[in-house]
Amino acid sequence: MRLTRNFGKDLALTCGLELVEGDAVVPIDADLQDPPELIPALVARWREGDVALVDAVRRSREGEGWFKRLSAHLFYRVMGRLAQVPVRADLGDFRLLDRRAVEAFKRLPERTRFVKGLFAWIGMPRAEVAYDRAPRAAGRTSWSYWRLWNFALDGLLSHSSVPLRVWTYGGAAIALAALAFALYRIVRTLVWGVDVPGYASIMVAILFIGGVQILSIGVLGEYIGRIYEEVKRRPLYLVDETAGGEAPPASGDGPAPGGPHAPQTSTRR
Repeated sequence: MRLTRNFGKDLALTCGLELVEGDAVVPIDADLQDPPELIPALVARWREGDVALVDAVRRSREGEGWFKRLSAHLFYRVMGRLAQVPVRADLGDFRLLDRRAVEAFKRLPERTRFVKGLFAWIGMPRAEVAYDRAPRAAGRTSWSYWRLWNFALDGLLSHSSVPLRVWTYGGAAIALAALAFALYRIVRTLVWGVDVPGYASIMVAILFIGGVQILSIGVLGEYIGRIYEEVKRRPLYLVDETAGGEAPPASGDGPAPGGPHAPQTSTRR
């Protein structure tokens, strides 16, 4: 399957899951860090019949620097505390999903997609198979730290409203602190008289409150931006052609077959 452009890893994975057939599917990265030879173990565990997903959990992460490992650890710690459904650490997209899990995933309509969080959100019985992740076989990753930061931000804001609540509680705390300080100044003035105005303290207070307001508006803007992306209702992806020169799925504005999205496509062969 080839898309008309690079829509990103999560949307490409969404495309594959929406169009795939069969009783089970195993997404895997093309850089060979996730071993294809583990797939039979995933299938064997699934065939025991009591699970809908088999997660391939990383036992080690060879080839990754200390900063990336630390930032990944902190991200999943934060996600575990703030997200509605915790996302398992040391778990990527490499896993087995049976038809029930795939159909449940296809029902999720959001445009900003953090696929690891969506896999966690659908729930269902699951098992784990541990493995050692090898270094990248060839080439260099295109995921810069800035892209990883934005990816983490999308994941957090897509699965948690806690940042909005933090600024609600923070604003209430600042308002109470300002009220307490005002009462203190009134009592101090009544008891000891009027002292020299403290312009420095006033400027510090103004700059502090202004900074908090700008930061809270920025958090609110992140959520509003995601709402804007949702209401535009653009297709998540556009399919250019499929393997073997077959015609891509039919274009249209309605839901794609088996899924809620509309992959409008060309008819190039």
